[in-house]
Amino acid sequence: MTTPNTSFTSYQKSVVAILAFLQFTIILDFMILSPLGAILMPALQISPSQFGLAVSVYAFSAGTSGILAAGFTDRFDRKRILLFFYAGFLFGTFLCAVAPTYEFLLGARMVTGVFGGVMGSVVLAIITDLFSFEVRGRVMGFIQSAFAGSQILGLPIGLYLANRFNWHAPFFLIVIIGLMMGLVIMLKLKPVNAHLKLHPDKSPLHHFLDTVSNPKYLQAFATTALLSLGGFMLMPFGSAFSVHNLGVSLDKLPLVYMVTGFCAVFTGPLVGRASDSFGKFNTFLFGTILSIVMVITYTHLGTTPLPMVIAVNAIMFVGIFSRMIPSQALMSAIPTPTSRGSFMSISASLQQMAGGLGSVLAGAIVVEGADGHIEHFDRVGYVVSGAAVLTLIMMYFIHRSLPEHAGHLEKTRAKTGA
Repeated sequence: MTTPNTSFTSYQKSVVAILAFLQFTIILDFMILSPLGAILMPALQISPSQFGLAVSVYAFSAGTSGILAAGFTDRFDRKRILLFFYAGFLFGTFLCAVAPTYEFLLGARMVTGVFGGVMGSVVLAIITDLFSFEVRGRVMGFIQSAFAGSQILGLPIGLYLANRFNWHAPFFLIVIIGLMMGLVIMLKLKPVNAHLKLHPDKSPLHHFLDTVSNPKYLQAFATTALLSLGGFMLMPFGSAFSVHNLGVSLDKLPLVYMVTGFCAVFTGPLVGRASDSFGKFNTFLFGTILSIVMVITYTHLGTTPLPMVIAVNAIMFVGIFSRMIPSQALMSAIPTPTSRGSFMSISASLQQMAGGLGSVLAGAIVVEGADGHIEHFDRVGYVVSGAAVLTLIMMYFIHRSLPEHAGHLEKTRAKTGA
């Protein structure tokens, strides 16, 4: 058995850096609304359910656009698709920056979601095209470090600008950073079009129907949706819960995100390496157990000292990353080269829709008291934990059908002499 090459070329390293920074801007745009909740709700005079809708409308529009684009994503150079949707994403973010009312903001978030929702799937397709399965855990780990980067730099700076000026300022920051990132993509990223040589002569509709009718793909889609449903339920009310329930002051809130992000930025690559070394499902199992423990702990906290709040958040993000990274790496092995774009697009769409549903569901569960106190957040924790258990079971069956499981059995037989 030949040993796969696990070293990266200089160009592959640059691709990882480009995609990671691209993800930084996308994730920051999506996440920035949640920590602004404590500022935005009184500024626009809206209820928690209205705020939950403002967060989730991005997800719903992203999910819809991903489904509509699924039949076309494998028919073009992935670099061109990436640039097209990135331009639309930045335009939507600019609309958020100038939004004067709640209704305008809802429309702007819809525009941003239409374009931003497809981009994540294109990034995953590019990763799958350019990197072998044996190293995708490492690549996903670095890419997901963009999530932590948004915690370390983006969210604290965004919260500072919102506190210093108004809630519009962080969106202007994203637009400026995004324009520079778009230029880098144009100049540095090579065309990603090898899949075009393999693509059969099918209409976009036929290609889409082939993808959604594949039983193996359907199993993966259902798992992705459930994984996202639980994950997005905590996010929208995290800042309000921290301020009004845990006793974290608004000026200390950026510190919580910053320190948690510093921990996560180191966790991402380590989790990625662990996924490739110890098995992606094994890492996912560890992350699920840790996530359940920390989610239950977090959602039951009352007034808590700041160091403890930071510690709980940091450990909880270790669990979240230990689920996100190996699950993405496992899913990347499912589609064939000719259907990667379509598979990733549909998967991302379901992820966004499920995430949006999770935000709405959380908004229906929690109640804001007269003093801003978030009630019934512990119930959200139970729902999230239940979804995590179901996802683990579903992921086990996916793991058994993938090359990782076969490779693990082969290694075991080699060691035992069987």
